Amino acid sequence: MALEIEPMRPVGGSMPNGTDDLFTVTESLQLFADDIGVKRQTVEDWRYTANRLPEKQRREGVSFTVHRILASVVDDDERWVAIEDAPFNPRTGARQWTPDGAKRVVGQRVDRPVTVDEKVQAVADLTRDDEVAAQVATDLLKRPAVTEHVTPAEKVRVVTELTMDDTVAQRVTTDLLRRPDVARKTMRDDTIRMLVNRAQFDNSAETRDRIRERTPAVRSIEHTIKYLDLVGSCHGFVATLGRLVPQLRGQEFTEDERETVRRQIGRVRAAADWLEGAFNNGEFTLDEQLVQLLKSE
Repeated sequence: MALEIEPMRPVGGSMPNGTDDLFTVTESLQLFADDIGVKRQTVEDWRYTANRLPEKQRREGVSFTVHRILASVVDDDERWVAIEDAPFNPRTGARQWTPDGAKRVVGQRVDRPVTVDEKVQAVADLTRDDEVAAQVATDLLKRPAVTEHVTPAEKVRVVTELTMDDTVAQRVTTDLLRRPDVARKTMRDDTIRMLVNRAQFDNSAETRDRIRERTPAVRSIEHTIKYLDLVGSCHGFVATLGRLVPQLRGQEFTEDERETVRRQIGRVRAAADWLEGAFNNGEFTLDEQLVQLLKSE
């Protein structure tokens, strides 16, 4: 929609027609961003991505983030070929797009490193501070000598300290219980079995609560989509006139043409009055007389 409101201008930057336009591109996009409650940079990202990947070149089911990343591919043909060639995702065992997969295509740094080079780069980024680098280097150098002599009790103590954070504890517990022998021996403990059963009951209750909340959430999403469509339509109409009307200077129109334009202005005015009245009165239905007016009957 941002691209429809302000199409890319091939010549002259944001003001190709001198100073006649009602709005500059930046002003127009800022107005739209303010209307829908987002930053102008976000709207500019939408517009840039939509221009770089036209609708017929986009992939259904691929996130906007992936499209935005691939939009940085310079050559048009390479960009369109790239989005058709989803990389293999080792996590799922299928060819599918992820933000990190797209970043690898364009040479950007990934969020979740997988290859040795990516992991090395991530460690290098995290250890730019000299104090951190010294601590990490010390710990790494200790591994071969220390691990051979650490007692089971000491290992348990270290693991306990490292899992004080609930998120870390959950991750570690999940990984440990995926080992069949560990899971079987753990479930021999009566207290553990009782806690696991209680957790399963609580999870079922949370699932039921999410289902109850789902319908209002869907309604909220639909409301937001319709609101954005409405505001975007109004803004697009104003932006289009802002570009078109100044270009009519010096044009001569016949009386028939003038009458046709007057009729269209009447329809636009009627539609705007209907929209304003609908919002003021909460009545969003069309009466027969208004239908005939909008159809120019």
